[in-house]
Amino acid sequence: MALLVQKFGGTSVGSVERIEAVADRIVASQARGDSIVVVLSAMSGETNRLIGLAEQIQAHPTPRELDVLVSTGEQVTIALLAMALHKRGCEARSFTGSQVRILTDSVHTKARIREIDSQRIHDELDQGRVVVVAGFQGVDEHGNITTLGRGGSDTSAVALAAALKADECQIYTDVKGVYTTDPRVVDDARLLRTITFEEMLELASLGAKVLQIRSVEFAGKYKVPLRVLSSFEDDPGTLITLEDDKEMEAPIISGIAFTRDEAKVTVSGVPDVPGVAYKVLGPVSDAGIEVDVIVQNVSADGTTDITFTVKRQDSQKTRDIVTRIADSVGARQVSVDDRIAKVSLVGVGMKSHAGIASQMFRTLVDESINIQIITTSEIKISVVIEEKYLELAVRSLHAAFGLEG
Repeated sequence: MALLVQKFGGTSVGSVERIEAVADRIVASQARGDSIVVVLSAMSGETNRLIGLAEQIQAHPTPRELDVLVSTGEQVTIALLAMALHKRGCEARSFTGSQVRILTDSVHTKARIREIDSQRIHDELDQGRVVVVAGFQGVDEHGNITTLGRGGSDTSAVALAAALKADECQIYTDVKGVYTTDPRVVDDARLLRTITFEEMLELASLGAKVLQIRSVEFAGKYKVPLRVLSSFEDDPGTLITLEDDKEMEAPIISGIAFTRDEAKVTVSGVPDVPGVAYKVLGPVSDAGIEVDVIVQNVSADGTTDITFTVKRQDSQKTRDIVTRIADSVGARQVSVDDRIAKVSLVGVGMKSHAGIASQMFRTLVDESINIQIITTSEIKISVVIEEKYLELAVRSLHAAFGLEG
């Protein structure tokens, strides 16, 4: 008998009919002798609807009250699923994050989990009940409702699995698992049966939207076996596991991730003196803008060009900040290009295989795609290119590295 934590996202519980289907799946799991803890998101679109209501009252809603409001979305789905299970003769109890004591810090709208009191859940499981827990939410030490940020239900599920020492955490979604790249861009993208935590973390951080980054970090830290699978099809999905799994023969490249919402900022002709990078990037970071790729080049005349990327939605704000400080740092020019994209190859096999970068660059050259920025790590190579070439680049690289299904 296994202890499983099963998380169902907003699409999986988007209607009463789909909640009934989730109940059927849970009953089948319990019939196999498994103990089940279920973590649910709000119905698809519900969190956005609630935020929209708040913004009709306040342009920038009070964070504490916003958490109180948006946490109600999950309260609806956990109660409905518990009812659906009761209808099937399955004993079940629903709990909010505060009721099972998912203790977080006090940073509203993006809280972090500190600890979980698993005793109440164990008591319910010992009585043969299915435990249904609201994802995305917790409570701080003062009793205030908190939420974990977008995609936080994934983190809730993995954290509960770690606290309960579950045999597996299963993330049910609207896709069959993790693919070599987005199937909407490459028709013959292949479903991966296994992938390492390290690779999944890179893919998630580089644009793959199957899992929230924090949930992968949590699973890797606490060694929680994590599986991504479909709510709508019977398929074993993708198991995310440790790198040293002896049954895995790591491929050179596991997947290709990409992001479209990038902008490139270049500060040209800055005097090449100590501290200049901080003077440029410090104010950007202080404004809460996340900087991704950074490149600094020194020219023959003793000046340097600093180029970095930010989210496209932050490009205008970044331009305003950098333009304000340009004179004080002696910059000649500030330019912004918001028509770029980033494409990344990810694979633990890169560690022991040479020539991956040259093959990637040759493939892009053959398609007349110019590379603007290159950044690498042990298991990834990322390039910044013009956005109009993004899909061509992904398809060409997918074929060049033999990732087809």
